[in-house]
Amino acid sequence: MSKNNQTYLSLKDHSVSKEEFQLVHNKELDMLETYPQPEGEKLSEYYQSEDYISHTDTKRNLLEFAYHKVREISLKRKLKLINSFQSESKTLLDIGCGTGDFLETALKDHWEITGIEPNESARQIANSKTNNSVFETEELKKLKPHSFDVITLWHVLEHLPDLEMHTALFKSLLKPNGTLVIAVPNYKSYDAEYYKNFWAAYDVPRHLWHFSKTSISELFKEKNIRLVKTLPMKFDAYYVCLLSEKYKSGFMNAVKAFLVGWQSNRKAKRTGEYSSHIYVLQNDNS
Repeated sequence: MSKNNQTYLSLKDHSVSKEEFQLVHNKELDMLETYPQPEGEKLSEYYQSEDYISHTDTKRNLLEFAYHKVREISLKRKLKLINSFQSESKTLLDIGCGTGDFLETALKDHWEITGIEPNESARQIANSKTNNSVFETEELKKLKPHSFDVITLWHVLEHLPDLEMHTALFKSLLKPNGTLVIAVPNYKSYDAEYYKNFWAAYDVPRHLWHFSKTSISELFKEKNIRLVKTLPMKFDAYYVCLLSEKYKSGFMNAVKAFLVGWQSNRKAKRTGEYSSHIYVLQNDNS
């Protein structure tokens, strides 16, 4: 931990280990870093839960039902977004693709797809939907350079260790003028401020980094990847608030969660700080 960085918040892993962690403010990039950060096999242990929702297609409770309903709507919006980019071909790499629903949607729309997913069970489900187009993480570095028109990371960048290595890798895999799409939670949102150490989108230690608009812009500027558009993810506020209520009070207070989520989106119309953002970045031809 750098001496120039200060503890922003102390909190615990609410969903798996119940261990304590800190969020340290990186002043240079205006982002938070989880401390300490588990590595390798130790990090993978924090994902070993039946409740880790992106690795399953189950709908066992209100939270999972809400997640999948929102996902159905968001898939159409994600496809519309990538179809809005101007490119002669349609090659897509989705990193951290989970159970493969976005890739399946893109495949049906005639995209040439490749997926990366570290979780074996999720990868098996994804491959059943995508004609075996999804590979384990080690294959990422073996992909052909400058071969993708679009690379997407839907709530994935916050999970990746070694940001320097990964941002350089994205640069190498994108075609000249290719597009990088990143969706991440926003720790400067109203719902983050409201729930503080109970805010579900901190999700330590699985989330290693916690981004602001400034941090995304600065991280990729160094790689000549330029931020061109920031879009809100309004549904995220309601889902995150629902889970945050569970952490804070022990049960899913749906009415309270809806009200806080609504308030967060209302305030964000003025501040621009939504619960989550989609960042659209372009690889400068250099």
